[in-house]
Amino acid sequence: MTTTQRLLAQLEQESAATRKMLSVIPDGKFDWQPHPRSMTISRLATHLAELPGWITITLTTDGLDLGNNPFVPPLVNTRAETLDFLEKKLEQGRTSLQNATDDDLAANWTMRNNDYVISVRPREEVIRMALCQIIHHRAQMGVFLRLLDVPIPGSYGPSADEMM
Repeated sequence: MTTTQRLLAQLEQESAATRKMLSVIPDGKFDWQPHPRSMTISRLATHLAELPGWITITLTTDGLDLGNNPFVPPLVNTRAETLDFLEKKLEQGRTSLQNATDDDLAANWTMRNNDYVISVRPREEVIRMALCQIIHHRAQMGVFLRLLDVPIPGSYGPSADEMM
């Protein structure tokens, strides 16, 4: 199995779990946030749905300047908008990975904030970081939904809610 095939397999696995999590967000709760410094559900759902698109950004640019970020996603406000946005970004990420070569994955990619360089890593590592971000923020969404007493779907097997 090639590196690209392994990344695609992980993208599909994590996207299936993410799709399940996003599909249980109550439409009337997108403005809710557990704490004033926390994201709203809308912002968190948007971020979760946009993350597969980071694969395309990673493979089509030399880096990202957070101080001058041209990639501003729309905020989603309903479950349907969230799932549609996820599918759009997933298709972009999947297509970019399918077209990537080993040389593409080995090339360095730089994250910076204006003149401050945050990291320089091979694109493969940046893509893996994006996949880890999906896992991290999906767990965060699970906490948000738990606080709203929404049954949580399992990611890698049944959740406690599904076992009942």
